[in-house]
Amino acid sequence: MAPSKLDSVYRRLLLTRFFDKGWGKPENLQRLFQFRKIISRRETCFPLIPNDYPVEIIKEEKHQDYTILEGQFLTPLELHLPGIVPKPVQDAHFQVVIPRKWKDQYKPICIHLAGTGDHFFWRRRTVIAKPLLKEANIGAIILENPFYGTRKPDNQVRSNLHNVSDIFVMGGCLIMECLVLLHWCERNGFGPLGVTGLSMGGHMASLAATNWPKPIVLVPCLSWSTAATVFTTGVMSQSINWDMLETQYYSDGKYRERLSKMVTIIDDAFTAGQKFMKDFNQSLIELKKDITYTKLLQGTSTLKTSENVIKSNNAIENSKMDKYSDGISNNDYATPEVAKSKIESSSTLTKLMKYILPTTSRNTSHRIDITKTNWWEREALQFMRGMMDECTHLKNFSVPYETSLIIAICAKDDAYVPREGCSSLEEIWPGVEVRYLDAGHVSAHI
Repeated sequence: MAPSKLDSVYRRLLLTRFFDKGWGKPENLQRLFQFRKIISRRETCFPLIPNDYPVEIIKEEKHQDYTILEGQFLTPLELHLPGIVPKPVQDAHFQVVIPRKWKDQYKPICIHLAGTGDHFFWRRRTVIAKPLLKEANIGAIILENPFYGTRKPDNQVRSNLHNVSDIFVMGGCLIMECLVLLHWCERNGFGPLGVTGLSMGGHMASLAATNWPKPIVLVPCLSWSTAATVFTTGVMSQSINWDMLETQYYSDGKYRERLSKMVTIIDDAFTAGQKFMKDFNQSLIELKKDITYTKLLQGTSTLKTSENVIKSNNAIENSKMDKYSDGISNNDYATPEVAKSKIESSSTLTKLMKYILPTTSRNTSHRIDITKTNWWEREALQFMRGMMDECTHLKNFSVPYETSLIIAICAKDDAYVPREGCSSLEEIWPGVEVRYLDAGHVSAHI
């Protein structure tokens, strides 16, 4: 389906501009990349959060049908990566919305994570939590997003994250904070447990669910398998200060010489493999047909040539010998059919070799533009893709404990979260159910 035009227009109307201060400190990025290898594996991440991790309830409001609790705790990421979480972000704030009276013995509750621009609690509480409470008797935990609302640094305007590294700090905080809240739910008798979110919140919910070693309901909405395409090919990429990123990437050798070697683009090889498998068998069939056809034409041409030689020997004394020989050459040895068959055969061989031979041995008639500007843009963009895949691609994380409890909601025409060229959720998480809305990202929200 074509990307939604509404998504593109809506993005242009927003004032949000990301990463005005660049990539972030190289030493912070290095620590985050190294910690990703721990936080992405359930067996190494889950033990980092004790089941009695301290959580403080600071407020309680009783309403006619429901109760609202407000609580806070220190984000565990600050304990494991000291100094990497800005001071205003360190305290995690959350609201709990639960019914005054549960309808049965179970007390289902779901953690709701914020999408881009969703500050404070009121939107998720009004639009999602209260309707779920009323219709299905499901409680809600609304977690304030790092760098948003009460956790927004003083010098940050709206949702404009200053550094690329802030995205990874945000993700690390949310993954560990969700574990804290899930432990708190179990201590207080809540369950079954779930986690959900919209857009960025949907992807963060997916990452958080991978580290819970028990069955958990997961409903990621309007997200996919990686954030790489969001920031490199989606309409969100138009809001990134690429000039700053490119300049910083080349002015400080640590990004290019050290950090770029710590990240890996996941779906390049995946996409190439898909294309190879799709085209290889068809190419072999075409090649076999072309070779057979060429041999047939060459055999016909040889037969004609033999007949003409006999004729020329019989007329060797004829003064038109040279002209006749020229006629043979022009009419029989270079017939359009033979020439066409050679071209077609060569074309098919060329297509086949594209998937077999190394890049350096392929046709170089269409060379890549390696002017300085395009070179900068291309390498900085690849670094962004590598960073995002390294820290957000679901292939780099554990498979959730029970994938049959996952229902992903996606928009067919999503221009914010492009799916083309990415591993699908069904391939990464066998057993997951993916449902598609006939809409774009913005219209699906509405």
